[in-house]
Amino acid sequence: MLEFCSQHRTFAPNLNKAMAGQLKEVRNRIKSVQSTQQITKAMKMVSAAKLRRAQDAIVQMRPYAQKLQEMLSNIVSNSEGGGASMPLAIERPVQKVLFIVITSDRGLAGAFNANTIKLTKLTIAEKYPDQYKKGNITIWNIGKKGYEHFAKNNYKADATFKDIFLKLNFENVQAASKAAMKAFQEREFDVVELVYSQFKNAATQKFEVERFLPIPRMEKKAGATKADFIYDPSKELLIAELMPKILNTQLFKAVLDSNASEHGARMTAMDKASENANEMLRSLKISYNRARQAAITTELTEIVSGAAALEG
Repeated sequence: MLEFCSQHRTFAPNLNKAMAGQLKEVRNRIKSVQSTQQITKAMKMVSAAKLRRAQDAIVQMRPYAQKLQEMLSNIVSNSEGGGASMPLAIERPVQKVLFIVITSDRGLAGAFNANTIKLTKLTIAEKYPDQYKKGNITIWNIGKKGYEHFAKNNYKADATFKDIFLKLNFENVQAASKAAMKAFQEREFDVVELVYSQFKNAATQKFEVERFLPIPRMEKKAGATKADFIYDPSKELLIAELMPKILNTQLFKAVLDSNASEHGARMTAMDKASENANEMLRSLKISYNRARQAAITTELTEIVSGAAALEG
């Protein structure tokens, strides 16, 4: 009997130590998940506040920008030739292509950046495979995430405008637009494509590839009559003034769209992360309670067994 009690006392502390270690591990995991959940909730609230401002900006901007863009395409479509009067609408054989890719500066926004990058690569593979093989694809990045990816994967990535989101305003975006127009006019590029995310709502973004230069012409419908515009002042002066301004507005709209999409995507991602943390906490608390009950049951069994052994 004494031998049994001695063995039992030796075994019990080891068992209690294992139980205590298990409980401590679960407690640490619970604390870790709770800390992570606090971060995701805070990020969701910050993104929600930023989204409101970004959404207001793009909702006010979009109808104006779309109407200007439609008007410009209409003028270009109904003008004979182009040439010197419309240097930004001249279509040339495509040898060199510029992509302006708008991503974000930060991650934790779900698949927002990945989808923009994926669409860029898909467009290159489908529309410009020969130019890519010759090394004639250049990518100007607005947003650090896109630049980091393309530079890492051996694309001709330009970092000149990647920090625009640090101080987002029309003047900084206009600088990028003017640089693209100048490069197109100097024949550095024959086509300029714009890749961005169009904001729909907080949970939905539509990823777009849009022709920036040369200015696209509207498709002529069968039986449609040609519009005849009366220009005042002269057509050349009006187009020379309007074209750059409308293109600046078009790029600014795309940047505002992507900015709102980023905050919407991050808010949704952080909301899902908080929900996942709740599920994990529920599961961990059940595990903790089970382990705690097992430890209590084991201790009670030991006490009863010890008492029974002493009485026997």
